[in-house]
Amino acid sequence: MPAKVYTDKDANLGVFKNKTLAILGYGSQGHAHALNLKDSGCKVIIGLYPGSKSKAVAEQHGFKVYDTAEAVRRADVIMVGLPDMKQASVYKNDILPNLAKGKTLLFSHGLSVHFGLVKLHKDIDCIMVAPKGPGHMVRRLYAEGKGMPALIAVAQDKSKTAKQQALAWAKGIGSTRAGVLQTSFKEETETDLFGEQAVLCGGASALVQAGFETLVEAGYQPEMAYFECLHELKLICDLMYESGIAGMRFSISETAKYGDITRGPRVVNKATKKEMKKILGEIQSGKFTREWVREYKGGLKKYNKLLKQGEKHKIEKTGLYLRSMMPWMTKKNIKGVQASYS
Repeated sequence: MPAKVYTDKDANLGVFKNKTLAILGYGSQGHAHALNLKDSGCKVIIGLYPGSKSKAVAEQHGFKVYDTAEAVRRADVIMVGLPDMKQASVYKNDILPNLAKGKTLLFSHGLSVHFGLVKLHKDIDCIMVAPKGPGHMVRRLYAEGKGMPALIAVAQDKSKTAKQQALAWAKGIGSTRAGVLQTSFKEETETDLFGEQAVLCGGASALVQAGFETLVEAGYQPEMAYFECLHELKLICDLMYESGIAGMRFSISETAKYGDITRGPRVVNKATKKEMKKILGEIQSGKFTREWVREYKGGLKKYNKLLKQGEKHKIEKTGLYLRSMMPWMTKKNIKGVQASYS
């Protein structure tokens, strides 16, 4: 049975009448939520740490900006729009001491709550509203009269109105225009981490690099390897995004299709799936989160080392050179990749 999809008719922005909504952080998601909610008629304030470079931007957008602790004191509903590994310390120092009975804490990702990095105040509601796309798209779609699909979840419901608040927030940012699904903090966190690690980021990056290396080591030009293993990936992903895997296969040649269905399972096979299950187990048990917290608190040595290794990969220099020949493409060259090509 398909999951229930909540739309505009299921949500009531009147839930926030006479209430103040605070967005802590003014990054990708934070700024989009703030602007969309303001345009939906809600009273929104911004909470930032002293000296934040985002203050001038938020004020330019018409918001009153307060230090994080003061924003929490003034608000009825508080969105924690901060990076995962910064949430625990900010929560302990600025959020928890200023929470009170009747307030609502909102997250756009469940990691801190699900894995106990923050301990919830016993007299508040805790909800999640997680748009399934980046903040700039959440804002753009809203401005176009559309919306980004989103997930909602309830971790703590002291007022018995937590779900209504989550739906109201989703409506305020435009997501009920597209459709909203209900999940749990556990399900959202574990599936999100798995998707990032095994498929979308970790899996895709490793697959592209391995394919590139295989061709280059066999004597083919790196430019050819780049086009075949990275550049054209967008074309395939766009087809899958628009029409699913079957739709993608409908749009490619018979030769590509036969290679897909007969050779793909040799690359991603039972051994790959076994490792995927192991990765999922590490997520479910909290092992990954504990490891990530230790790495973060230890100064990100392994994290930075591995990122630098990736930046030095030959595929990056090759891509930098080839993208310079593509005037239609927005250039977003990361820091650390050499501008020279050799």
